[in-house]
Amino acid sequence: MLGLERITFDLEVKGGRACIRGLRVTVSLILNLIANGMREEEVLEAYPYLEPEDIQAALNYAAWLADESVYTVERATA
Repeated sequence: MLGLERITFDLEVKGGRACIRGLRVTVSLILNLIANGMREEEVLEAYPYLEPEDIQAALNYAAWLADESVYTVERATA
């Protein structure tokens, strides 16, 4: 998927959580900021070392994860 090359995983950075370009900025931080009403411009202002493509990559990564199939298991009744 386009943009996912910006998502990095390194055990030495945030314990291996999904981060942006090896920075100590997690994908979940960006998603939480956007989900709680912060506009992209505000995120970029608060974190000037981020680029618009980083925010798009975080959104693409979340969309990719949300597309995973989930299988429910029925409980056996006695």
